[in-house]
Amino acid sequence: MTSPTPTRPDIAVGNRIKVWFRFVPREGWLPYDTEGLWATVLSPDTARVDNVPFLVEGVAQDDVVRFVAGDDGLHWVTELVEWSGNYTVRVLPAAKGPLGPNARAVHDLFTPYNLGGEAYSAELPLVALNVPPSADLREIKSLLIRGQDEGWWGFEVSCSSDAWEAA
Repeated sequence: MTSPTPTRPDIAVGNRIKVWFRFVPREGWLPYDTEGLWATVLSPDTARVDNVPFLVEGVAQDDVVRFVAGDDGLHWVTELVEWSGNYTVRVLPAAKGPLGPNARAVHDLFTPYNLGGEAYSAELPLVALNVPPSADLREIKSLLIRGQDEGWWGFEVSCSSDAWEAA
């Protein structure tokens, strides 16, 4: 879940920590300038991202990032070390569209493609989807465009590659 920067240090859970990204908020979007994602520690300064990001651009689930521990006790990402090959797609169902503001309905439409993901909240049914590189990119992209054209949702791709663009 995305939230404002916490006021207390993160608590590690086993070999998992929360890593934090800083970014410039986009106009007309959520007012946050940070996003925290769970990650599995790989070394003293690297971790593999375990969640699909809702706000940060150019990051996908399973990416490896480098972090530093801040004076605030938080683990701040300093760079992307290795891209996982996964794509991040965000889908916001249209409140007055055929699906209504229903994140579950969005997930259900992408079930045949075995995509992972999560919803932001009941109040903001934004769905962040993780699309693995082995997925049928052409079909997924076609469904996304069709859904947008037919008023089901708006979507954006925040982490992609030339293979996504060519699909």
